Amino acid sequence: MRHFEFAVDHGHAKAVNETLGDVRRLRVSSIIVGLLFAAGAVWLYLRHSPWSYILAAVLAVAAVMSWWVSVWAPRKVGSIEDLYRRGPLVPAMVSETRPRGATILALIDIAKPETAVPHYALVVRNVRALPGHTLTEGERVPSVAVLSDRNTSSTAETWQLVSPMPIAWGTRDRGVLRRAVDAVDPVEWQLLRKNLAVSEKVRGAENERMLIDPHDLPAELLDRGDGA
Repeated sequence: MRHFEFAVDHGHAKAVNETLGDVRRLRVSSIIVGLLFAAGAVWLYLRHSPWSYILAAVLAVAAVMSWWVSVWAPRKVGSIEDLYRRGPLVPAMVSETRPRGATILALIDIAKPETAVPHYALVVRNVRALPGHTLTEGERVPSVAVLSDRNTSSTAETWQLVSPMPIAWGTRDRGVLRRAVDAVDPVEWQLLRKNLAVSEKVRGAENERMLIDPHDLPAELLDRGDGA
């Protein structure tokens, strides 16, 4: 697994990193929903009837669960340094552009560490901004892969949740971006560019990812699965 080290710019990441933004929105919405459940529980309790006590208890539990999610989500994701340190460096490219943003297509091995062979997949992510990059098709966007499971008891060979997180969301330094581009094997950039045309198809696939047939992989990537 290939990693890329750089100094994360906290102010920049807080302002533009959409992964952190998603976590913040989940946390805020969980708190608000929890407050609504709690208010409903109090209202039902004050009606002083057997059925309202039961419903109040149900809503109280739902409120506690919502507030638990607001605490659990940031801890599960970890700090921005954790995300960039743990995630493997992967190639991504701008594959589609829109008036307000773009889609990036990434090449990611979604196999878990204990899996004997790689499982390369094309993964898309819609983004609003890419500081330090031009939003033109084919623009190289070095990223890290954020990998996790919906439930910790999963025994699948591949990660359930996979998403590319651009290095550009963690630094303003264009020298760092160039160094990250160079750290990716040219073979991977070539394979990704070859598949830019399937970006829309990947967007429509389950979990916005599509496995690549091993027969379509360059020998260099297959060799890595043999321990090369």
